[in-house]
Amino acid sequence: MTAIMLDEHDIRGAVTMPEAIAAVRRGFADLADGAFEMPVRTVLDDGGFLVMPVHHRPTSSAVTKFLSLNFDRAPAIDGTVVWSEAHSTDRVVAHAGTVTALRTGAAVGAATDLLADPGADELVLIGAGGQAPDQVRAVHAVRPLRRLTVVATAPERARALVERLRPELDGVRLETAADARAAVGGAPIVCCATTSTVPLFTADDLPERVHVNAIGAFRPTMRELPDDLLAGADVVIDEREAALEESGEVVHALEAGAITGADLTELGPALAKGGGFGPRTVFKSVGVAIQDWAVAHLLAERVLR
Repeated sequence: MTAIMLDEHDIRGAVTMPEAIAAVRRGFADLADGAFEMPVRTVLDDGGFLVMPVHHRPTSSAVTKFLSLNFDRAPAIDGTVVWSEAHSTDRVVAHAGTVTALRTGAAVGAATDLLADPGADELVLIGAGGQAPDQVRAVHAVRPLRRLTVVATAPERARALVERLRPELDGVRLETAADARAAVGGAPIVCCATTSTVPLFTADDLPERVHVNAIGAFRPTMRELPDDLLAGADVVIDEREAALEESGEVVHALEAGAITGADLTELGPALAKGGGFGPRTVFKSVGVAIQDWAVAHLLAERVLR
């Protein structure tokens, strides 16, 4: 038996963001085709610990991710992603925080490529935590940016993120802001990556044509987007059962009567549809295990073969 241990440096060196986006896109297509066995993740201590298993039937491979989350520490996300195959005793054990950031960004990249205007070249990112850099990398991979504005309640965190990303964003105008409602007013793409429990802006704050990604809220008590935005947009989710159980935005909008279940489209079928969406689109992700499988599959192909 061989167990290959991969840290952040190993993972970043093995998988680029465009490769992760392509892999996650294929994973969602397989999910829509019924190729995965994927229970809703197990949540312990009100989100303090998460366990996410998934089995890919065509390859007889499985991934189990264990996370501990504490947003008062650094890093906030820690744990392991374990890749295994039925025909082999070899394993890949990867740093879960890195895989999570990469695969979450990749899903946003796939959704943005599908839903954002082809010429969109400005991004407002709300949040400057551990998930934030890969949100920018993913959007930039599918919609090369001319301008990036980072909004954070702590200005020093926004400035630090901008400086961290500067070497990767040559020629991009980089700015920071403190007022999310004012910042989103002219943005064709908005990414929300916070732990907020209340909406970050209103639908009226947004331009008429906009694509919004929201990945921060992963429990029913958390919420980044307002009901009126979901009511007036084409809403794409990662997976229905997970969204109905875990997305505070979806749960709140359904309970308020702002939307119905019929207003939600899963990403896999949306990718197959390929177009025909309205001027306002939302991708709401709570994160599902097939995303981890997609990145782990790439890692396994590169370190075990």
